[in-house]
Amino acid sequence: MKNMGDIMKAAQQMQTKMAEAQTRLKAMEVEGQSGAGAVRVTLNGEGRAVRVGLDASIVAPDDIGMLEDLLVAAFNDAKGKMDAKVAQEMQSVTGGLGLPPGLKLPF
Repeated sequence: MKNMGDIMKAAQQMQTKMAEAQTRLKAMEVEGQSGAGAVRVTLNGEGRAVRVGLDASIVAPDDIGMLEDLLVAAFNDAKGKMDAKVAQEMQSVTGGLGLPPGLKLPF
């Protein structure tokens, strides 16, 4: 077993890495698409939509329902990509700790 000093040092290093990872994640943007790129939604690292792009060919007054469905699909695509990036970044920070599966940091 490591001594308490080594454990504290490792915890401080992890805290620093965690802060750096959070800063990188906040600066990231991902774009999700649906309808073969006709609808695009961009999310920031906090999971908030920052842009929506619509191809002019899909905007028709009688197709509002389809447009709404495409927007939801594009948002969900972008959110899934951001969730994967967050998980990957957190794994690189906490990889050597042997944390139990499902434990999410930061608490």
